[in-house]
Amino acid sequence: MQPQRGPPRGPALPDFTVDIAVKYIYRGYTVVLKHLPKLALLAVSATLGLELVNMLRVGQLSALWNVAQDTNLTFNLITVVACVSMLLAAVLSFFLLQTRPVYLVDFSVYRPPDSWMMDKAAHMRNTVDCGRFTPKNVEFQSKILDRGGLGDETYLPPGLKEKPPAISMSDARWEFEQVCFTAIKEVLGKTGVQPRQVGVVIVNCSLFNPTPSLSAMIMNHFKMGSNTINYNLGGMGCSASVVAIDLARQMLQLYPDTYALVVSTENITQNWYFGNDRSMLIPNCLFRVGGAAMLLSNKRRESWRSKYELQHVVRTNLAANDAAYNCVYEGEDDDGVRGVRLSKELMAIAGNALKTNITTLGPLVLPVSEQLLFGANMVARKLLGKKRVANYIPDFKLAFEHLCIHTGGRGVIDEIEKQLALTDAMVEPSRAVLYRYGNISSSSIWYVLSYIESTGGLRKGDRVWQLGFGSGFKCNSAVWRANRRVKEAHFAWQGFDIEKMRADLNAMPH
Repeated sequence: MQPQRGPPRGPALPDFTVDIAVKYIYRGYTVVLKHLPKLALLAVSATLGLELVNMLRVGQLSALWNVAQDTNLTFNLITVVACVSMLLAAVLSFFLLQTRPVYLVDFSVYRPPDSWMMDKAAHMRNTVDCGRFTPKNVEFQSKILDRGGLGDETYLPPGLKEKPPAISMSDARWEFEQVCFTAIKEVLGKTGVQPRQVGVVIVNCSLFNPTPSLSAMIMNHFKMGSNTINYNLGGMGCSASVVAIDLARQMLQLYPDTYALVVSTENITQNWYFGNDRSMLIPNCLFRVGGAAMLLSNKRRESWRSKYELQHVVRTNLAANDAAYNCVYEGEDDDGVRGVRLSKELMAIAGNALKTNITTLGPLVLPVSEQLLFGANMVARKLLGKKRVANYIPDFKLAFEHLCIHTGGRGVIDEIEKQLALTDAMVEPSRAVLYRYGNISSSSIWYVLSYIESTGGLRKGDRVWQLGFGSGFKCNSAVWRANRRVKEAHFAWQGFDIEKMRADLNAMPH
């Protein structure tokens, strides 16, 4: 039985059918138009090639050669030379304009040891025992935890169980090392790539940014070469993994024959909130330990064994809008306790960012039939009025076989399913990750992909949409195509009971 969900309570995403901004559709088509020079060069090359073949077929080239041997250059010979020169120039230009492919060779996600596991009852005992929260705020956290979509096998750093909690810089570094070093070792071991072969290292962790940087910690631990390029992305929220992938893509366009290592995580140790501002308490109930390591490459010889090839990255940032900029904000409460504040407008802002992002993404991925229907709908709404003609939301199920939604919360997943008219099977992987691991920030989209690989798997040619959103406010999409049949039993999902998850979610209050 699939979980039966009633209408979600509280704030929801705005209705996507209300209006669509034409400028965001234009942005999508401008990306498409970037490929026109290559298509034009292909057409020119094909035309010139066919003309030369035709001249050879009718004997003009051989006759021309005989004439050229006995006389000076003729007009026809000049034509042949010009055609050949233009053909070579067109082919050369095509290869110069062609971008390098970006392959995801493999990836790994971290499963903490069982000693880090904390069920909801233990979580609430720990919340009470720390003595930092008022009785009303203990009850508030209990309600969020009961309805948030999390199961009883999520993980927290062991230091949070201590009295007083161990939240020093060394404890936070230790958490990062346990999570990320383990994931990196696994992905390098699976691919057989040595640390010194990695040319680019990119780490994203929003709230923990020590000196030396996290990327330097990785280079030091794995003894990478001094010419390794490294970047450390901080403060970029739960969609930062797509940002890191996009940065890796740009680096792989610049440096040929290169491996890029991308590491996505969030540090819990130093970012637990011990105050009583309710807008800052929600992260305590949802965020958990997690991390992922991805190895990318532009080596064409890696295409045969790589799992995926990157097709598109679409990034939307609403930071120019004050409400969007402030809706997820790190600061101190009235008592000077540091935490991350979530505004009441968060869901509405997330919905607007998502609508903008998918409007730009649509022209890149949707079949022509859906784009024609969408275009006809826009014309009809323009001529007949928006009140008389309902907005048409394209069927994104026709563009992708698999969807990896960031596990920001139960209500977010439910609303995206409703607004985009998705099937329960498409969003169940995201529900499973939220249930099993909680909100693991930017790495969550990789846990979702690992769940898909571990259960049904993917066929060659399947398209995967990774969708993340976070502070800034940002909504980012990455689209991948499976290079081969992908089926892998990830350790992260060993022993997972899908039927129990479905039953628990069905019984969970809204």
